[in-house]
Amino acid sequence: MGAKKVAAFTPYFTEDEAGQVRAAFLAGGAPEGYASVSDLIVAATMREVRRLQRKHNAGKKWPGLPAGALRRGRRTREEIRQQNAERT
Repeated sequence: MGAKKVAAFTPYFTEDEAGQVRAAFLAGGAPEGYASVSDLIVAATMREVRRLQRKHNAGKKWPGLPAGALRRGRRTREEIRQQNAERT
């Protein structure tokens, strides 16, 4: 069984959020089994993905999307406001 190809993502954190991620890793990363901050971020993200699958896709995996299928970068405040307004 060969190694899985790694796809790169760049999450954007505020300085405060990034500081908390680093502190959490330093305080509990190794004892919890995380070899790196990236391992911690991947584990946390995949827990949330599984929660969203349970809530919005009957617990099933979605078909994967290829790189480039999503808009890049952070949303503007106006885009977020419009998206939230459309949901209500």
